[in-house]
Amino acid sequence: MENYLMPEGPTILLMKEDLQKFVGKKVLTVYGSFKIDKGILEGKILTKIRTFGKQTYLVFDHTVIRIHLLMFGSYSLFERKDQANNLRLGLTFKDGGMYFYTCNVKSVDPEFLNTIDWKADVMSDEWNPTETEKRLKSNPKMMICDALMDQDIFSGVGNIIKNEALFRAGIHPESIIENLPSKKLKEIITEARNYSFDFKKWKKANVLKKHFKVYHQKNCPKCGAEIIKKDTGNGKRTSFFCDNDQKLY
Repeated sequence: MENYLMPEGPTILLMKEDLQKFVGKKVLTVYGSFKIDKGILEGKILTKIRTFGKQTYLVFDHTVIRIHLLMFGSYSLFERKDQANNLRLGLTFKDGGMYFYTCNVKSVDPEFLNTIDWKADVMSDEWNPTETEKRLKSNPKMMICDALMDQDIFSGVGNIIKNEALFRAGIHPESIIENLPSKKLKEIITEARNYSFDFKKWKKANVLKKHFKVYHQKNCPKCGAEIIKKDTGNGKRTSFFCDNDQKLY
């Protein structure tokens, strides 16, 4: 699988699929730089793995471990000696292990899972586009580039998905939400989800980069014009867009 930086929602779902084989299995050993009473996890059964956007929750009977890969985090199903200094948490089982590097690891109360709005996850079965539209309209002055990166609105969307979904919808990243026609607002909501699933499919097949239309590209695939690279919105995250094919609203 491509080792792409800045994990996004689809990357996390692929990680979940890799780790799923350990659900129902007993933890044998716990190590890494994450400070925790090892007794909380050693000998305990991993009952479930849940994901919310860019976050992964390893669920045990009396505790939950939250993993956030941040911008440069990674995971492996085998211990990487070259990353030994960056190991935050390693869990071994009878038939293998899971190892998390350069990431944020936190122990949370199982009740915390009940406070998460799972409908905000663009790749969840509970995803609610109508609710998402309401949240966008409640932030009328926000640029759409900022809204797409807001994890309370589009949980799981990162910079790649933001840029590619906006290109698909023909929307300039600096467009203001209240200026977007209703049809366009619905379209970007749909494309944020659609591109997320395409991202997952392409990344699993190691061909994600081949499908980029604007992200780190030089010329627009539609008109041939030079792709503009600019830090946009309050978040000042890099946007890649075509002035000809993406309308500023």
